[in-house]
Amino acid sequence: MKEAMFYEKLQNGLVRCILCPRYCIIKPDQRGYCGTRVNKDGTLYTLTYGLVSSIANDPIEKKPLFHFYPGSLVLSLGTFGCNMRCPGCQNWEIAHVDPSGSPNLLPKECVELAIREHSKGIAWTYNEPTVWFEYTYDTAILAKEKGLYTVYVTNGYINQDPLDTIAPYLSAYRVDIKAFKPDAYGKIANVKDFQPILNAVVRAKKKWGTHVEIVTNVTPTINDDEEQLRGIATWIRDNLGPETPWHVTRFVPHYELRSLYATPLSTLEKAYEIGKKSGLRYVYIGNVPGHKYENTYCYNCGSLLIERFGFSIERYLIRDNICPNCGVEQYIIWG
Repeated sequence: MKEAMFYEKLQNGLVRCILCPRYCIIKPDQRGYCGTRVNKDGTLYTLTYGLVSSIANDPIEKKPLFHFYPGSLVLSLGTFGCNMRCPGCQNWEIAHVDPSGSPNLLPKECVELAIREHSKGIAWTYNEPTVWFEYTYDTAILAKEKGLYTVYVTNGYINQDPLDTIAPYLSAYRVDIKAFKPDAYGKIANVKDFQPILNAVVRAKKKWGTHVEIVTNVTPTINDDEEQLRGIATWIRDNLGPETPWHVTRFVPHYELRSLYATPLSTLEKAYEIGKKSGLRYVYIGNVPGHKYENTYCYNCGSLLIERFGFSIERYLIRDNICPNCGVEQYIIWG
């Protein structure tokens, strides 16, 4: 075990974790909400340092990140635990269980593996990387020293001080905005106050210059109404900028939400139109392989720039971030 960062010692052996907005007060020999931190004799320890549950060399498009090093491979890894409890979680087998096991990939080994596998970067994903903070922080520092990019695929539920600590070493911050009403966020993630998430996203982009892309998994009967979709789209435009990509993805019934139905294509296309009419330059439909709105188009003239099928890039029709048809500059970060 490694001593955790971001906690306070209280009286009677209690500790308060200040990593995320849950601010868990943890009794001796108990764990916090995420299950990854344990109080031992008044000291908080992380149980996941170097403990990898899942690993793959993924296309960056799988995160999904469409405007950041397109076509590159990223070493993607996760551990156990999460500071949310989403009933539709696709990775509940690792995210909704307490960690156990010994370290199996230390930071230096992780970076060496990424280089050996010809990855352009490292992404912490599959479960929530915030609860893996100490490991991701140490690894991100080493990765940046070796010229690798770094990615958090995150729910954004993190406090300001931890974010400010790791942000200088993060290249991209791919964040879920799961809903835009407290009751809807509560149903999807067991979090009703989502303002800290919005604050974190803005801070990552505006203060630290981190590349940001937003995902909303459009879940029938919970967050698929026009009011919420328009609220998310206009918030992105006004707070992150119209160049910020928004991915509206198809919900697939899973885990405790198996009674719901998959998102109708018409709903996703409606969300796409809402995003475009709100002034967002790049809106994508996800989890529908082969749909035309997987592609990147020029926001000015509508010309095809990058053609995709699922996570694969079929054709590049853009050079030097300039639309070949109208000459307008686009927002894409290339390797």
